Amino acid sequence: MSEFKFACPVCGQHITADASASGGQLECPTCFQKIIVPQAPAVQDTKLIVSAAQVAKPRLTSLDAAPQLDPLQASPRRTGFPALVALLVLLCAAGAALVLFRHHIFKPAPPEQPGVTNALAQAPADPVILNTNYPVPTNIQWTLNLTNAVFPQTTVAGRIHGSGFFCERAILRSDFLSLSQGKTWPWDLGVNVNLLARQAEDLSGGSLEVTPDRPRAPHILLRWKDEHQQSATETITNGYALKLVFGQAANGRMPGKIYLCLPDEARSFIAGTFDAEIREVPPPKRSPKRPRKPKT
Repeated sequence: MSEFKFACPVCGQHITADASASGGQLECPTCFQKIIVPQAPAVQDTKLIVSAAQVAKPRLTSLDAAPQLDPLQASPRRTGFPALVALLVLLCAAGAALVLFRHHIFKPAPPEQPGVTNALAQAPADPVILNTNYPVPTNIQWTLNLTNAVFPQTTVAGRIHGSGFFCERAILRSDFLSLSQGKTWPWDLGVNVNLLARQAEDLSGGSLEVTPDRPRAPHILLRWKDEHQQSATETITNGYALKLVFGQAANGRMPGKIYLCLPDEARSFIAGTFDAEIREVPPPKRSPKRPRKPKT
C-alpha cells in the first residue's frame, strides 16, 4: 500500500498514513484532536502535502426557532373630518413653538478642544490571557550567526510571538520535537521542530545545525493563542538559525540542548536544556474493507 503525508488542520503537524486509511478518523499526536484522514493524492509526489479535516461537532437545532406570527389585527375605523382638522391645528401650533424657542431647546455643542480624543476608539485590544506569564529572558541574544550561539544551562526559555516562553512540556518523536508551555489544549505557546528519523532512539547522541542560507531546512512550527483563546500557528521553512544536540536516551526520556532564532516579525527565539519524553508514532487507523458486490 502507498503512503502519503497530510497536515493536521488544527496545529499543522505533518502525519504519514496509508492510502487505505483515507476517510477514517484518527487522533493528532500533537494536539490530540480527532481528524479525518483525507483522500490520498493521485500523483505520488513527496512534496505534495494535503490537509485533513477536523471531525465536526454535533450542532444543536431548535424546532422553535421560527417565530410565531400574530394574527392580523383589524384596521381601526377611520376618524372623522373634525378630528383631522383638530390634529392639523395642534401640529401647526407645535411647529410655531419649536421655531420660537429653538435656541433654548437645541443648545449648540461646545467646540472640540484640541488634544482631546475619543478614548473608546483608542482603547487597546484585550491582551491574550495565558495560563502563566513568564518574562522574556535577558541572557539570550537573538542572532542568526551560530558562531556566537551559546547554550544556557537552564530550562528552555525565550520569546514566542512577542510573549515570554518557558518550556513546561517536552515530547520527542521520530518526526518532531515539541516544546510547549501550558497545561491544557490549546497550549499557551510552543515550538515544533520537524525531524526525520525511523525511531526517536535513533536521535540519541546526534546533533543538527541549520544556517539561514540553507535553502531546504526542517520546518519549524510556532504555536500560540490568539485574542479569542484559539490556537494559531505559523510555519517557517528556512532563513532561521538552529543548533540542536541530543543526549543519550534512557528510561523513555532523552535530554538535549537547543538554540533557535527565527526571522518572524516578533523575532522569536528559544534556548536552553530540555528532558523530553519519548513517544512512539501511533499507527493510522485503517478503515474496514468493504465487501465486494457479487457480479451479476
